[in-house]
Amino acid sequence: MKFLSALALVGSLLAGAAPAAQAQHSASPYHTRFAVDGPIILGLGAASAFGLYRVQQKSGLSDAQLGALNKNDIPKIDRFSAGWYSDRAQTASDLLCYPTLAIAPALLALNDNVRGHYGQVIGLYIETMLATDALFTTSVGNIYRYRPYLYGTEGGGGRSGKIATNSFFAGHTGHTATATFFAAKVMHDFNPGYAGEPFVWGAAAVVPAAVAYFRIEAGKHFLTDNLVGYAVGATMGVVVPQLHKVAGRRGLSLMPLQGLNVNGYAYSGMLLSKRL
Repeated sequence: MKFLSALALVGSLLAGAAPAAQAQHSASPYHTRFAVDGPIILGLGAASAFGLYRVQQKSGLSDAQLGALNKNDIPKIDRFSAGWYSDRAQTASDLLCYPTLAIAPALLALNDNVRGHYGQVIGLYIETMLATDALFTTSVGNIYRYRPYLYGTEGGGGRSGKIATNSFFAGHTGHTATATFFAAKVMHDFNPGYAGEPFVWGAAAVVPAAVAYFRIEAGKHFLTDNLVGYAVGATMGVVVPQLHKVAGRRGLSLMPLQGLNVNGYAYSGMLLSKRL
């Protein structure tokens, strides 16, 4: 199926972009501290939990409210998808989104430079994903926007439930973009200028766009919901790792150094070199 083919494509691109193993691991381009990042992760987790609590406090739609819905009240940019509904498209979005959240960071372990600092990278991934999730749950927990399928006749029991008001913004799209752009950003930071980098960034952009397409077709989100979700996810996926970058340490590595000094005595040590 086409969504599984897209997932296989991003996997092959990220795996194929991994450079050959090197005798010396590069130093990490990131600086993390448990005393700083630990409380940030806990804070973001608390914000996400509070957002979910707010979602549970929302009320569903009454029959009168459903009957009063009019697609002409929707902004023109979103009106085209009002009334759309598709179980097949919803399943496709789930099967493309959820595996990507695990596969994208897992593929980073195939890269020799990243693997040497994988624990740090996973910690950054959790922090990055929680940043997106905190924004997402806060939005859906406090903003009432009706899902597109409510403007049609399908949707079953979900038409009157509280999740029917969770259209803004698109969580599937946002979380998928976070995962793919995070993976592309980390690959770039550990291996600047590596062969195949444009293809990895291209795959990082295409996969969440495919998720957005299926969410629109499924009648779960409008176009603008997905545009915001995509922007939030891509931004968090790039900005959070960037905020942890160590200035002046891109591509640093340790190399053994031996020789004779000016007095003729032998010496040995390590040279810190920078790969451009």
